[in-house]
Amino acid sequence: MEALRPLLAAESQIGAIAAGAIGANARPVRAILFDKTETANWSLGWHQDRTVVVAERREVPGFGPWTVKAGLPHVAPPFELLARMVTVRIHLDPVGPENAPLLVAPGSHRFGRVAETDIDSVVARCGIATCLAEAGDVWLYATPILHASNAASVPKRRRVLQVDYAAETLPGGLEWLGI
Repeated sequence: MEALRPLLAAESQIGAIAAGAIGANARPVRAILFDKTETANWSLGWHQDRTVVVAERREVPGFGPWTVKAGLPHVAPPFELLARMVTVRIHLDPVGPENAPLLVAPGSHRFGRVAETDIDSVVARCGIATCLAEAGDVWLYATPILHASNAASVPKRRRVLQVDYAAETLPGGLEWLGI
């Protein structure tokens, strides 16, 4: 991850995209590489990203519940914090309609924290946009937007580096894990 820092910092070309949306203090707070292949070809239903990864667990009012994913502490922050974050997806491979593109419900982030029972109706109201991409394309979206991905119908390698950006510090001694 050390090598990624200068490529994703706010003053980089990619970081500048996030900074343009949430301000000059934007910094990468989490990066995940998704690598779909013929043998690793999963689907993911409609959902909102609702947790952030932090350096260590600290009990802070409004933050919870806590989980551990890949050995790292994750916490659900107040929705208002998520609403001020953006996610950047950097496509390392082309993503056509048959290769499991990201699906988003445009504007769904404006509905706040969407209850599981309301997701289908919010998606129906917002519609679905399919995020096709060429290698090197960069997509930006509001972190809490409703999104999904099907399994590829014609599996090819589909690598995407997904980076969450925030422009603020966390309260109560919580610290972003960062990259």
